[in-house]
Amino acid sequence: MSRFTVHSTPLEGLKIVERQRLGDTRGSLSRLFCAGELAAAGWTKPIAQINHTVTAHPATIRGMHFQHPPHAEMKLVTCLSGAVFDVAVDLRAGSPTFLQWHGEILSAENNRALLIPEGFAHGFQTISADVEMLYCHSAPYAPDAEGGLQPLDPKLAIAWPLPSPTLSERDRNHPMIAPDFRGVTL
Repeated sequence: MSRFTVHSTPLEGLKIVERQRLGDTRGSLSRLFCAGELAAAGWTKPIAQINHTVTAHPATIRGMHFQHPPHAEMKLVTCLSGAVFDVAVDLRAGSPTFLQWHGEILSAENNRALLIPEGFAHGFQTISADVEMLYCHSAPYAPDAEGGLQPLDPKLAIAWPLPSPTLSERDRNHPMIAPDFRGVTL
């Protein structure tokens, strides 16, 4: 019996993973990750790193982050408490959906995750207070391979749901997309 229902998105390889919640009078259980079950959805590597973030205030944007090859990574992103508008941007060179984005509401209540393939940038905006996120990464963080897009870049035109977002200085200083940017070659 599968504990996941996987849905495709308009961006090839980007998947929504709905976790089945089993419950009784004691509470509930959800499987967050299963390599065997998620292989069919595109997760093909071991987990190399797991990160946890806590964001206190609504309208905060974290992102848009990625790692350049050969350190490109898959991510499985889950919201443990609160709610976010989670976004992935296709950066794959030659992709028919190059520079297109897709966003999903992830929350503790809807029990959804986003499976993000290599070659995508990722970020989110908190739409509630006290958000906790869990990220499974297929590659460890490599500082020299770090990349980022400016989350408010008009070329991306991401429809962030809350106005007047808060960004870290690091994220605010990510460059706008250059006219000659051709994407990431995997």
